[in-house]
Amino acid sequence: MKIDIVSVFPEYFEVLNLSLMGKAQSKGLLEITAHNLRDWTHDVHHSVDDTPVGGGAGMVMKPEVWAECLDELLNLPAPNEDDSPDELVFPTSESSDSPADDALDFSGIPNDATEEDDDSNAAAPVLIFPNPSAPLFTQRDATELSHAEHLLFGCGRYEGYDSRIPDYYRAQGIDVREYSIGDYVLNGGEVAVSVMLEAITRLMPGFMGNPDSIVEESYTGEGALLEHRQYTKPAVWRGIAVPDVLLSGDHGKVDRFRRDEALTRTNEIRPDLIEALDCKALDKADRKTLMALGWEVSAAHPRKLDR
Repeated sequence: MKIDIVSVFPEYFEVLNLSLMGKAQSKGLLEITAHNLRDWTHDVHHSVDDTPVGGGAGMVMKPEVWAECLDELLNLPAPNEDDSPDELVFPTSESSDSPADDALDFSGIPNDATEEDDDSNAAAPVLIFPNPSAPLFTQRDATELSHAEHLLFGCGRYEGYDSRIPDYYRAQGIDVREYSIGDYVLNGGEVAVSVMLEAITRLMPGFMGNPDSIVEESYTGEGALLEHRQYTKPAVWRGIAVPDVLLSGDHGKVDRFRRDEALTRTNEIRPDLIEALDCKALDKADRKTLMALGWEVSAAHPRKLDR
């Protein structure tokens, strides 16, 4: 997988040379390049930001600098400025918030994208911007993106990037994603990109030393739950014992104990995941556990009974 990252602090990503990410690069599974956005500036101060239109605090990253950078990294021809329209059509609040929706209709902007065969589409780059106002990045997104051949991340700073940047590249046929990693705001996109990269790359074949270690993780697969708790030796540590069933050697009982604990933890912390389960996929023991936890399981999905 080829990974390009654009940032005003490219040295931040030297950490990606450590641990499993570094080993994956050594093995040729990953090719990671961090680019300095200021390399595409032309003024003496290498400015990448300007004051917000309409007033307000902070600074906004300029579209013209990002465009030169992204055009080059995406191998797109620079448009003829004389052919650009005076006004662009922007999405409204009624637009879908899905980052993978169809490209917006920007009348007057040349769109060189053509329909490609499935293999060409699989190799097309995915452009990703962290954004606290965007849809939440999930394990499902990480799984999908782990199959991409080229990911290009853009790290915003200050008050963020000009909103026309992702809109424009969607109109050019680029798969543009904007993701939030949580209900909080960071100083810049670098931390968020690192988080997404950790989640994505570890799902690639050959990345993990033991691929079985990702099978039962939280949020993973159909009917995703929070993972059960984990223990190691010694069996008793500071007066706290490992549950006896885990020492029994009975793999069936161990599996059931872990499944019940996953259901219980998910019920306590993320009941929304319980609500999304398919009741038809639950076995008799699952149903018994959920009913004991106060769920009705006779419909298509579990429903929490009134207390």
